[in-house]
Amino acid sequence: MGRGSLFKELFVNIKTTGAVTFSSKSLVNKMLSFADFKDARLIVELGGGDGSITQGIVERMHPEAQLFVFEINEHFCVNLKKQFKQPNIQVICDSAENLDEYLKGQKADLILSSLPFSLIPKDSRVAIYEKSSSGLKNGGAFIQICYSYLLKFQFAPYFKSIKTTFTLKNFPPTLIMICKP
Repeated sequence: MGRGSLFKELFVNIKTTGAVTFSSKSLVNKMLSFADFKDARLIVELGGGDGSITQGIVERMHPEAQLFVFEINEHFCVNLKKQFKQPNIQVICDSAENLDEYLKGQKADLILSSLPFSLIPKDSRVAIYEKSSSGLKNGGAFIQICYSYLLKFQFAPYFKSIKTTFTLKNFPPTLIMICKP
């Protein structure tokens, strides 16, 4: 799937993508600068999209690490599976609500998310928050890019520590929340 087709899919399904454009390289670099990849062996990405964050993760992750990429858009899933054929990368065409079914009792070191939580129904959102929090190892991190500071208040019941930062080097300017259980 070409870049033009990916952009078309982005706009056609804006209710599930929640974005007007894909994440910039600068945003990806800033988001991933808060993740400790050195010892991470199980990494989860929520909302693989066009693969820009996935590519950044792959470039940084340990060769023995395993990456689960959740994406509900079938077109994006097909593209991600073509782009990332490595045996330690599993593209999962399913909702992040089902994270626990794929972790099968394992705990992730990192969960990196670009999910548009403001567009996700409350029941689903709460399930994702709960499963992300309980699916992290002690010392792990849930890192979210978003466009509203109000999301911090939704995360608060599920994460003990939430730090925020901001980047102007993306359109639109973006918040990054670093959450720890």
